[in-house]
Amino acid sequence: MSFDEFSRMDLRVGTITAAEKVAKTKKLLKLTVDTGLEQRTIVSGIAESFIPEALVGQQVLVLLNLAPREIKGIQSQGMLLLAENADGSLALMQPGQQVRPGSGVM
Repeated sequence: MSFDEFSRMDLRVGTITAAEKVAKTKKLLKLTVDTGLEQRTIVSGIAESFIPEALVGQQVLVLLNLAPREIKGIQSQGMLLLAENADGSLALMQPGQQVRPGSGVM
């Protein structure tokens, strides 16, 4: 990936305002994220690692300029950024301090 390709990625801080398991799946959560610009629905395969209620209010890094994708009948409008630990557990990528939703990631 070139620097120009990377610089076109729209990475922003969002705040999760709602989270619920997707019916008839083990891995999927449906998240509502305040991006500072709008509320977006993001479907993410993190249900085995996170309790939905514990995610509400968390700030996360999101990639916004992906084409929407339908997953299990739900239109997903972005992607959460996570890290995978050596043991396979997941960690949310978050700002080091509380920031305004929509703040750009540089």
